Amino acid sequence: MNDWPEGWSDNNRGSGYGHGGASAQPEGARVMRQVRRGPAAPPQGAGVPPQPSYVDGQGYGGGDYTNARNTGYDSGYSQGEVYGGGGSDGPGGYGTQAARPAPNWRRRIKWTAITVVSVLVVTTVGTYFWADSKLKREVDLSKVIDRPEAGEGTNFLIVGSDSREGMTAEEKKALHTGSADGKRTDSMMILHTGSNGDTLISLPRDSDVEIPSFVGSESGKRYEGTGKHTKLNAAYATDGPELLVRTVEFNTGLRIDHYVEIGFAGFANIVDAVGGVEIDIPQDIKDTKSGADLKKGKQTLNGEESLAFVRTRYALAGSDLDRTKNQQKFLAALANQVATPGTVLNPFKLYPTMGAGLDTLIVDKDMGLYDLGSMFFAMKGVNGGDGKSMNMPISGSSGGNLVWDKAKVKQLVSELKNDEKVTVSGD
Repeated sequence: MNDWPEGWSDNNRGSGYGHGGASAQPEGARVMRQVRRGPAAPPQGAGVPPQPSYVDGQGYGGGDYTNARNTGYDSGYSQGEVYGGGGSDGPGGYGTQAARPAPNWRRRIKWTAITVVSVLVVTTVGTYFWADSKLKREVDLSKVIDRPEAGEGTNFLIVGSDSREGMTAEEKKALHTGSADGKRTDSMMILHTGSNGDTLISLPRDSDVEIPSFVGSESGKRYEGTGKHTKLNAAYATDGPELLVRTVEFNTGLRIDHYVEIGFAGFANIVDAVGGVEIDIPQDIKDTKSGADLKKGKQTLNGEESLAFVRTRYALAGSDLDRTKNQQKFLAALANQVATPGTVLNPFKLYPTMGAGLDTLIVDKDMGLYDLGSMFFAMKGVNGGDGKSMNMPISGSSGGNLVWDKAKVKQLVSELKNDEKVTVSGD
């Protein structure tokens, strides 16, 4: 009679590997093919011994044969933990894996937003301090004496100098700047910003002005005025920016709040950094002194061509007055190019542009980046909306100097001081 459980026979009890042992004790769990992972099946009949089951290291019928956890041999195998995995339904088994939890998109979006904002804040703050550190605050307006009372709005004195500082011999040759020592004013403008439109006023360098009493910016010594009249650019040549501000204020009665100066190299580098400036040339221009060789019509000028255009004087019929009009036109176009989203939002243009300008800009000690930004945006709006550009009103000439129209200048200054809409016109 076959006393083995159903499905087993004497032939199954051989000593072959994996077929079960003939001895009373079972083989190790590693070689048993009939190991079950659940409880033992119920008996098939009376007197029939239970089928072998390995649960928690138990032997046949719950006998304490081998505890895999204690011996270290085949740890976890008897519970279906194959190769270090869990049960058949666990993450390491061969059954169906548990479903991963759905991603928390709200949490991901939140942390992404926090990261982006943090990067923007750090970048903005870093850029501010980097740019602020590059400003050359070399002009001390507190040295200017007998100043007019401040009015409404803000007045900038913007000066283009012929400074060749930092330029190589090759750059001087390419830009046709010459190699004169020192620096002189090549252009001068007053920019008024206020609530009734921005106004840009060119001051011809040949303007007839009186050099007043002043205190030397370096010596601190007081120099008394003689009443003698000379060209406006002589003031800068005599004692630099402080005397130029003093002379403009004395001859106009308008208080200057901020001073900004840029040299030849800085001007050309800014133009190149923004990829050139598009402008409509009013006429064919060929000037050997400035290096200009331009055809009439709309075109994009690089740094070298732009500098030649704004410096051209002798090729124009109106001489200095026509030159100042071209300078105003070009600066407005340049400011418009700099203040576009394509430049401001593009770090590959913004940083080179800021670097090119800030490396050569000279400003007063109270000038901040906010003031500088306000100036650029005001220049952009000069030729649009309520903005206005003009020359200082001229009534004639004397000894080669351009004489201002006193009545018109007085009215213009009054409108600027009161931040009123400018009604005065200039040539």
